[in-house]
Amino acid sequence: MKKLLLTMSTVAVAGTMILTGCGSESNGNDAANAPANSQTDNAPANAGGGNAADAANAPTNAPAAEMKLRILDANVGGKTPEENTKFEAEIKRLTGIDAKMEKPASDYDQKVLTALGSGEKYDLIELSDLGQLATFVDQGVVTDLTDFVTKSKVLSDPTVVPTSEWDQLKDKDGKIVAVFSKFQGGTMPIVRKDWLDKLGLQEPKTLDDYYNVLKAFKEKDPDGDGKNDTYGLSTSDLYDIQGFMSAAGLKYRYVMKDGKRTIPYASEAAIPMYQWFAKLVKEGIMDPNFVTNDTGKMRNLFLTDRVGMVTYWDAWVGMFNNMKQQEDPSTKFQAEALDGIPGADGTVMLRRGDPDFWIVPVNAEHPDAAKKFLEFWHTEPGITLGSLGIEGEDYTKSGDAYTLTDTGKDHSSDHGVPFWYNENVKPPFGKLPGVQAAQDIVKQHATLELSLPGWDDAEKIVKNYALKAMSGQMDAAEAVKKMHDELLGKKLIDE
Repeated sequence: MKKLLLTMSTVAVAGTMILTGCGSESNGNDAANAPANSQTDNAPANAGGGNAADAANAPTNAPAAEMKLRILDANVGGKTPEENTKFEAEIKRLTGIDAKMEKPASDYDQKVLTALGSGEKYDLIELSDLGQLATFVDQGVVTDLTDFVTKSKVLSDPTVVPTSEWDQLKDKDGKIVAVFSKFQGGTMPIVRKDWLDKLGLQEPKTLDDYYNVLKAFKEKDPDGDGKNDTYGLSTSDLYDIQGFMSAAGLKYRYVMKDGKRTIPYASEAAIPMYQWFAKLVKEGIMDPNFVTNDTGKMRNLFLTDRVGMVTYWDAWVGMFNNMKQQEDPSTKFQAEALDGIPGADGTVMLRRGDPDFWIVPVNAEHPDAAKKFLEFWHTEPGITLGSLGIEGEDYTKSGDAYTLTDTGKDHSSDHGVPFWYNENVKPPFGKLPGVQAAQDIVKQHATLELSLPGWDDAEKIVKNYALKAMSGQMDAAEAVKKMHDELLGKKLIDE
């Protein structure tokens, strides 16, 4: 299904513009598409030997006096413009590459489209949308990286990037067209484990279990303030109720069935699930603002003892715990990830996020530097830079011991790479409390969602009726019928 996502996604937006813009930049294509021998030769600059694991951890110190790199990214780098400048200097210190990083403060996707459409030349662009990647591939603006990756001692090492993961970044012809920038996790229900323990409750497994736990969080004063001021559950509209919809075997977005496009959330099987949420709302168990919540408001409710369960990313299990422990080292607050609810066949369906990845545009002026950087990014020095940050700024090191500075503590060990694939590189401070268990759940149960052309329009219809049904504004059966009929009428589903 992951590969299908790439092959079937053809977003029309800006298509002509992009083709026109980059098609004229053919001068860079030969270099960008040439066999990656030169890059592979460069990589061992850090690899030092034939051992792949050694290569994966070794610093990049090959001379690269003529190497320059222009990067457009949304997440990687310093937290401020000043630190971003230091980040660039750190890249040069570690790799010899003279890097220039551009991090737009807003409208990143539009910046990418504009840059590619106008033929503006970047050597690396960070993306996180597989549908967008498929569009760029179809338009011929993305470099084929297959030879580079398969010949790279670093990137071809399955302990650095598991072999099966590359399927996410292959085009319809099986060519690798991007390189991961970090490990992307998934979402799940996250519970206040300390509230469960305080009320003598077991972790919920079934839909009825969840109802009973959420009802107890509402009615039994889990925060102990003597007031009826807590909710059982909060979400941010449909983001992300997948762990509950799993009980009915329903996957979000599109699911192909006998070659036809379906949206399970618009099927009759979804009716009892919407009714279940409506019951929570009617009984005051669910945060009534879930329809308009942004994720920040949802998180704040969880952190301020107002709600016992939210639905969010695995990384936030640790961040919730860390934030509360930083605030009060003696806190009893404990966030914990839950499995989600198995369907009738025992399968749990959770959501895995689209990966974050780098592309090398075909008009890149410095593809050799780009490929050298991509290998570096997956070695220990690169991972340390992407996580802890800049030595002397975010952390200090004595021997093998790392110490975070106050700046580093504020930056939460995330400069674009909170988590990574490379199993040879261990987190110097371990993972935040609860994260490993959450990631284990993701690896076991989470899968990518399928976005097909038209999903943006379809999602508006799905959200409109689903939220009305969940909030009790519309009968669930009526909402599903109208949702389905509208999707079918606008040819956004096939049945």
